[in-house]
This record gives sequence, structure tokens and C-alpha cells, in this order.
Amino acid sequence: MVFAHDTEANLLAAVELANSAEQPDTLTSVAELDGYYERHGYTGRHDRDGAELEEVRALRATLRRLMTAELDEAVAVVNDLLAAFPAQPRLVNHGPLGWHLHVVDDDRPLHERIALETAVAFSEVVTAGELSRFATCADDGCDGIVLDLSRNRSRRFCSTTCGNRHAAAEYRARQREQEQA
Repeated sequence: MVFAHDTEANLLAAVELANSAEQPDTLTSVAELDGYYERHGYTGRHDRDGAELEEVRALRATLRRLMTAELDEAVAVVNDLLAAFPAQPRLVNHGPLGWHLHVVDDDRPLHERIALETAVAFSEVVTAGELSRFATCADDGCDGIVLDLSRNRSRRFCSTTCGNRHAAAEYRARQREQEQA
């Protein structure tokens, strides 16, 4: 394990949120936001309305900028997020995670909690010198963010779909080469 469980969870949630802005947009309804909230084990306030959806959607560009930035810009984005939303760190114990850090009260708006949790998680990425864990999808038709948490740093695609599409394209190219030979 490269990072603590809650750090990894926050980074994976941030990657999914940033990638939801890629075509096709996969965060267009409150129901889709509900699914995101549940998949990533968020707790606390969840208004389940259009205003909350738009606030969360508005984070996507900032998160993408953070995960594709060079060191100095990444630090600036983290610091901007930390300044924009004051943190109130505390240890909590709920669910299967055991004791872990929450950086903001559960009654704060969801977009603020996502922003702060991502900023704190990314601060660990920066201090560990692990920015290379983030990349852009190797599939030619995709700009999705890849978070590589593997030991050998072998993850190249943002999803199984992109990996399969890339493998199929390579297979077709090999078949064409063999036919021409």
C-alpha cells in the first residue's frame, strides 16, 4: 500500500469525479450524484438537489487541473483549496475503516468536503513525492485521469473499457499487418 486507506479512497473518488466530466458526461443528475456518494462511502450532509449537483460538478475542472499539474502548480491548487474551505480535522471511527481523519464537519456542504478531503489526500501525494502516480489515459481517444496505485506502476488506462478498446485496436492493427505481409 502506497497511501493510507482513507487517502487512497479520497484520491479514487477525486479521479472518478474529474473523469465524470469527460465525454460522455457521467454526472448530470442528482441520481448519479447519489451513486457517486454511495460508491465512495461518503457520510454526512447530502442535500440531494440540483444546487448540490452543480457545486460538485464545478469542482471537476479544479480536480483535473490538480491531478495533471506539475509540482509547483499542484501545491498552489492544494493551498488554494485549503484556504477556500477552512478545515476542522478530527479523528472518527465509523464503518469498516476504523479510526481515520475527517478534515471537515459532516454538516458542511458535500462539495466542500470533497474539496478538502482531496486537498489533504493530495498533500500526502506531494509530500511523498508520488505525483507520478497520476497520468492521462494511454488510449488515444481518451483524456481520462489514471491513478496508478500498483506496486510496479503498470496502470496505463483510466478504465477497463479504455484498456479493452486499446487492446482491440492493437489486435486489429496486427491483423492488418499480417494480411499485408
